[in-house]
Amino acid sequence: MKNISIISLAVTLLMVLAVSCSDVKRTPGKDYMPDMRNSRAYETYSASPIFRDGQTNREPVAGTVKRGDVYPFHIAKDEAGDTANYYASRAVKSPLPAMNEIQMKEAERLYLINCGICHGAKLDGNGPLYNGGDGPYPAKPATLVGDAKYESMPEGQMYYSTTYGKNLMGSYASQLQPKERWMVIAYIKSKQKPAAAAVAATPVPAADTTAAAPTK
Repeated sequence: MKNISIISLAVTLLMVLAVSCSDVKRTPGKDYMPDMRNSRAYETYSASPIFRDGQTNREPVAGTVKRGDVYPFHIAKDEAGDTANYYASRAVKSPLPAMNEIQMKEAERLYLINCGICHGAKLDGNGPLYNGGDGPYPAKPATLVGDAKYESMPEGQMYYSTTYGKNLMGSYASQLQPKERWMVIAYIKSKQKPAAAAVAATPVPAADTTAAAPTK
């Protein structure tokens, strides 16, 4: 009798398991808390009456820095006719540590893609748009190496120009991320240092003291 009970129990369990593994669809039970299963949240890109602009997807809080990015550039663009912020940017230092060879190679690639077309692969202002005066651009772009103005220009001022644009050069904020802009500037500065040292080492010709004295 005891064995029959054990066998009956085993058969019952096997039947329950067989039914549980069936692919026949059954109606679910009643939800005790249906709002936990069926979210009442708005879809990310849908319209929402909660916010004044009607957008569900929200902008990050002003000043938000994503992980791995550099701190934001807090100097605003000058108003038309004003240059105060442009010169104030001279005090801003690059937040990047010294780059290794691989990072410098990436900075060179970013420069060639975004800047080389105007300033040239050799940073001499002779890019394809100028092409020695035969290109579509009539005026020669800035010579970044060999020109004292740009050799002495601080990193922060270069960053201001690439972020907001300067003179005929437009903004590159949409083409280059903040960190990438600093990388390009670091690459330019690495090319300027040898050039600046070479200029400093060039001897200045002595004044000609053998010229004949003027006759009366």
